[in-house]
Amino acid sequence: MSGLPAELAAAVLSESAKMPDDAVAVKGHDFNEGNCMKCVMESLLTTGFQATNLALAIEEVKKMRRWRLSDEPVAADEDEALKDPAARAKVRCTIFMGFTSNMVSAGTREIIRWLVEHRKVDVLVTTGGAIEEDLMKCMTPHYMGTTLQVDGFELKGSELRRKGINRIGNLLVPNSNYCAFEDWMTPILDAMLAEQKEAGTVWSPQMMISRLGKEIDNKESVLYWAHQNDIPIYCPAITDGSIGDMVYFHSFKNPGLVLDIAQDIRTLNNRALKARRSGMLIFGGGLVKHHICNANLMRNGANHAVFVNTGEAFEGSDSGASPDEAVSWGKIRADARPIKVHAEASIIMPLLVSQTFAKETPFE
Repeated sequence: MSGLPAELAAAVLSESAKMPDDAVAVKGHDFNEGNCMKCVMESLLTTGFQATNLALAIEEVKKMRRWRLSDEPVAADEDEALKDPAARAKVRCTIFMGFTSNMVSAGTREIIRWLVEHRKVDVLVTTGGAIEEDLMKCMTPHYMGTTLQVDGFELKGSELRRKGINRIGNLLVPNSNYCAFEDWMTPILDAMLAEQKEAGTVWSPQMMISRLGKEIDNKESVLYWAHQNDIPIYCPAITDGSIGDMVYFHSFKNPGLVLDIAQDIRTLNNRALKARRSGMLIFGGGLVKHHICNANLMRNGANHAVFVNTGEAFEGSDSGASPDEAVSWGKIRADARPIKVHAEASIIMPLLVSQTFAKETPFE
C-alpha cells in the first residue's frame, strides 16, 4: 500500500505463496441447513483442531474394517489354502482394542460390551479395574455423583469416606459393591486353586478372566461376551485393584494359587506376529497403550493406529507419546497413517463407534 514504510509493508503485508489447487477450505456445519447429526459429523473433517483429528480417526478405523487379504497380491510363498480368492476375502485386519478401567467405570462400558458381543474387535487389553468393575456392575450399579445441584468432581473425599462411598471422577461406588464382589469371587478362587492342584491347570490372567466371564453368565457383561465369542482379554496388571485384594485375602484363607503371566505374553505377541494386517484402537494411555504397541513390535509394527487420550508428549511418558514416537520403536509401520485424538475418551468413543462399527451389520 502506498504511503506505508517499506519495512512495515514487508513485515505485515508480504505477498502470500499461492495455495495448492487441492487446498481444502475450513468450514463447519451451518445449522441454518438443519439439525442433522450426520451433517455435523461429516463437517468435522474441515472444522480443524481435534474435530479434524476425530474425523481422520474415523476414516482410519474404516480402513481397518475394510481391509481383506484379497486386497493384496498373492505372494509366491503363500499358503496353498490362501491362494483361493474366496479364502483370502475372509482374512481381515486383526484389531487390538485397548481401554483403561475408567472406560468400564463409565457408561462407555456398554459400547465396549456391544463391540465384543458382535465380534467387532479381536483382542482386548485393559487394566484390573475394568475386569472387576464389569463384574460388579452385573451385581449392583455404580451411581452418578453429579446432579443439577452438585458437581460430582467436587464431592469431598473425607465425607464420602465416612459414608463408605468411593469416588471415580464424578461417579460413586459404595463399599457394599466390593463386598458383594468378594462374596462372588472367593468360591471361584477356591475352585481355580482346586483345579490347579487336582488337574494341573496352569492359570494365566487371560484364562482367569475368561473363567470369570463364564461364571458371571450375564449378557450385560463385557467378560461374558468375550468368553462366549472366544475374544481374549489380556490384563498384565490383574492384581492392581480389587481382584488383587481378593487374591491377597484368599492367600491367607486358602494359599497356593498361581497366575502365570508368561503364557499371556506369548499368546498376545503371537497373535500380533501371525496377523496378516494389524490395527490398534486405544482409548487412554499407560499400560494398555504400551502393551498393545509392544506386541505389534513383534511384527515390525501395526498397519493402522488410532490413539485417543489427553497425554502430552513433553513429559516423555508413553501415554502422551505421539504415534510417530511409536514408529521410531517399530511399533507402528513407517508407511502407516496413524492418528492421535487429543481428547477425553468418554466423549470420543461413542462418536467414533457410531460412525464406524455401528454402521455395519452386526456380524459383517
